[in-house]
Amino acid sequence: MYATRPTLSGPRHAVSAGHYLASTAAMAVLEAGGNAIDAGCAAGMALGVLLPDLVNVAGVAPIMIRLADGTVETIAGLGHWPRSLPPDIFMREHGGNIPNGVRRTVVPAAPDAWITALERHGTMGFGDVAQYAIRFAGEGYAVYPLLAETVAAHRDEYARWPSNAAIFLPGGEPPKVGERFVQADLARTLSYMVAEEQRAAATGGRMAGLAAAHAAFYRGDIAREITRFIHAEGGFLSMEDMAGFRSRLEPAVARRWRGHTLLTCGPWCQGPALAQALLLMERAGFAGMGHNSVDYLHLLTECVKAAMADREYHFGDPLFTQVPLDALLSPQHLDARLRQIDPDRAHPTMYEPLLGVGTPADGPVRADLPKVEADTSYVAVVDRWGNAFSATPSDGSWNSPVVPGLGLIPSNRGSQSRPDPAHPSGVAPGKRPRLTPNPAMLVTEDGGVMPFGTPGGDVQIQAMLQVMLNVFHFGMELQEAIEAPRIASYAFPSSFAPFDYFPGRVAAEARIPQAVRDGLAARGHEVKDWPEVTWLAGCVEAVLSDPKAGLVRAGADPRRPAYAIAG
Repeated sequence: MYATRPTLSGPRHAVSAGHYLASTAAMAVLEAGGNAIDAGCAAGMALGVLLPDLVNVAGVAPIMIRLADGTVETIAGLGHWPRSLPPDIFMREHGGNIPNGVRRTVVPAAPDAWITALERHGTMGFGDVAQYAIRFAGEGYAVYPLLAETVAAHRDEYARWPSNAAIFLPGGEPPKVGERFVQADLARTLSYMVAEEQRAAATGGRMAGLAAAHAAFYRGDIAREITRFIHAEGGFLSMEDMAGFRSRLEPAVARRWRGHTLLTCGPWCQGPALAQALLLMERAGFAGMGHNSVDYLHLLTECVKAAMADREYHFGDPLFTQVPLDALLSPQHLDARLRQIDPDRAHPTMYEPLLGVGTPADGPVRADLPKVEADTSYVAVVDRWGNAFSATPSDGSWNSPVVPGLGLIPSNRGSQSRPDPAHPSGVAPGKRPRLTPNPAMLVTEDGGVMPFGTPGGDVQIQAMLQVMLNVFHFGMELQEAIEAPRIASYAFPSSFAPFDYFPGRVAAEARIPQAVRDGLAARGHEVKDWPEVTWLAGCVEAVLSDPKAGLVRAGADPRRPAYAIAG
């Protein structure tokens, strides 16, 4: 009914990634004998080149891995604030804002995350999987509409720093669709890491090579150049921050649902809110509701609003913030939240805290749709042995400077911390921001696995929830489930500065019938129309193994330049 592409299936393996060339990189690795971890790292690094407005090679890269034996781990792939950061600096010197530029810089985590995944569960070296990113950076690729649109929309920000303008405004103008986009400095930086790896691997083997590639970035010339530049620009990132960094290995959050098991990352990101919204939906009961009916979308919106309110009140770096996760996902708390939900009326504000106290959200500041940070991408892989990989690399490129000569931006993800240290996700030295990117998986009752995720900031868990229910409740094929029209609520503070809050706001793709949108408005939702198909609704990619059929299936969202490949 909805699909414009087929669901793809293969007898061995499949990949779905946010750019078609990243998918080809992953497939090349799989066909060469690599496993899902090797292939996922190849695609993930390539996304930092292929979507340079949305993903940074030196950004964040949260990863979830499930091995064929059922072992699950998450690699946070998220850097912390510099240890020397004055905790009150944003309140004291920046008027309670986190400004553009190097002061929002946290330790760049993505290179470490990919290398950690390869060290723990991969079979290939850094150069084996980075070769595709290097090729696409050095040889270039065709500018596609979303890249051209994003750069043009942020032309003034890119022009602020000469090093950004040199890459993104060649000749002083935004790149045009169909032109070749080259990142020569970035290709040289990654090639330097490979050269360091090769020297070490020649005598010490694969693991020594991976350690050398890591050292080249975090303790060698690259780190020295990054920290020198950051300090010259007024930032705080130090060699000590870089040299001591390793991504934390965090337990996954697992919750049963209808015989399946949903796996999300922990409350250092928004992942558990997906589990909470799903469990709220289930306990509320929606079995008799039609797909995208008024009743269904009203309930979904209110469950999302309740889960996101708890995200606002409680989520943050668990090393610094006590997050009552078991209580939030308990039947008692879920039922208490459901008692607040009116089946016939939208809650007029953000849901009130039920566990402890919370700061009320500020009111809306404008009538248009909320500001959207168009960053993040995603990759899912399942290999022939049953290993599964899910990763959501991110960090945009217009609000912080490129390090001259390196072609990369040290992670500017500090923008997702609250400037006030008293907030659960408030800024503090050594603390990680609360991340929106949240790779997930669903382990099916028949022994299959579905890694899935999306870009989209606060829309991420909402898009993921709708796609998951489309497949496992409404019985859609994977591609149809992905392409079906979606909605998103904004009735909670945004994860991005200025943390906008729109109490009744729901955006809906215009393919949802007007009568349904009118019905939501009649229940008190402030409905704003999206176009019929928009990247603002997320870009869900998913791979689903089907043990009964002996196949691996894949779908990709045409809302962005994402593609799936099966083989």
